[in-house]
Amino acid sequence: MTGFSGSPKLTKGALIGLDVLKPLASVVVFQYNPEKVTRTLRAKTSGTEGGAEGEALRLTGPPEETFNLEIEIDATDQLAVGEAVAGELGIAPQLASLEMMFYPASGLVIANEALALAGLVEVVPPEAPLSLLVWGPTRILPVRITTISVAEEAYDPNLNPIQAKVTLGVRVLTYDDLGLLSVGGGLFMVHQVAKEAMANLGSTLSFSAPTTVGASTTAGG
Repeated sequence: MTGFSGSPKLTKGALIGLDVLKPLASVVVFQYNPEKVTRTLRAKTSGTEGGAEGEALRLTGPPEETFNLEIEIDATDQLAVGEAVAGELGIAPQLASLEMMFYPASGLVIANEALALAGLVEVVPPEAPLSLLVWGPTRILPVRITTISVAEEAYDPNLNPIQAKVTLGVRVLTYDDLGLLSVGGGLFMVHQVAKEAMANLGSTLSFSAPTTVGASTTAGG
């Protein structure tokens, strides 16, 4: 029996690290989309209590926005069909892909240490790759992952995790953080322009929505 042919194709959320040195290790497509995503926006203003007159409503930039989401990773289906990597390592590779977005590249750390010991370079802390949160076609956002909390819930006989819930906290990076001419800054501006267009559409729909007024009549009234 086949499923309904008209069912929409599910879009998977993802986290992508733009790292040319390890492109595959920096792509994490969610196995199951989170059931709930919590977003928090905090305005950036120059107004403070007792500040100068006329400054209370002045915006200094786009708001600070954070996302909190919980994703599930499960190797049950892969183990059922005898998938080799899942059988050997469980979901450890998927967890490693997420966690490596917190780590500087080991090769760069070793190279910087060698150069510093040789007195050849002033060491600058390495940058993490630019991360993108992909949550549908209208939300592709540059982000910094701030927290990763892993609850490993089941293991194979070798103590490799095979089920886990991962809670992610991310902060959206704007053109204030990255620069308008950067890749990330440009992506955020595209997102803002799209949001402005949707806000205009939402306002139009709100004002054009029909309003039902009046009470129903009863027989013999």
